[in-house]
Amino acid sequence: MEQRKGFTLVELAIVLVIIGLILGAIVKGQSLVRNAKYKKLVNDLRGLTAAYYTYYDRYRSVPGDDPKAGNRWDSIYDKIENGDGNGLIEDSNANGTNEEEQAWRHLRAAAIIPGDPNEDPVIHPATPYGGVYDFTKYDFKLGSSNATFNCIKINGLPSDIAQRLDEDLDDGIYNRGDIQADEDYKTTATIDVYYKI
Repeated sequence: MEQRKGFTLVELAIVLVIIGLILGAIVKGQSLVRNAKYKKLVNDLRGLTAAYYTYYDRYRSVPGDDPKAGNRWDSIYDKIENGDGNGLIEDSNANGTNEEEQAWRHLRAAAIIPGDPNEDPVIHPATPYGGVYDFTKYDFKLGSSNATFNCIKINGLPSDIAQRLDEDLDDGIYNRGDIQADEDYKTTATIDVYYKI
């Protein structure tokens, strides 16, 4: 009879330890990627907020809503239009101008953020989660009443990330505070989030 040699217990233990180390490295790597994406989201929000206020400090008007933007840049950029100057970034103002789109054009024309103000259609910066950022207005709930504020809309954010963002930067409640959403974080897989600026 031919003798067959198998693995010893020591050899099997070494293989299992190596497999465990590889799996641990993969799990740790995934955790690092998740944290990096989240930190990029937070940094993007801070950067866009800073861009908004830089424009306001420079021109004393809200980007997109600036009633003098067309006069300031129309000789250079033919896609720049004036806002109505009411302080809110609207999807269609009284003149039919889409101030949400113009906000990106104004910020790019002022060289506050990179990009071509004449690009058509306007390219919105992408979030780390596959959605896009947008400047808009939103009716924030303030106790029993609502008030309209300009905000950064984060489209298609995973609900668990939206809740984490709200807990880290606000109060963790979806319909209260400076970070709000249309519905509870636990009711849907992705959600649009409004970050008050």
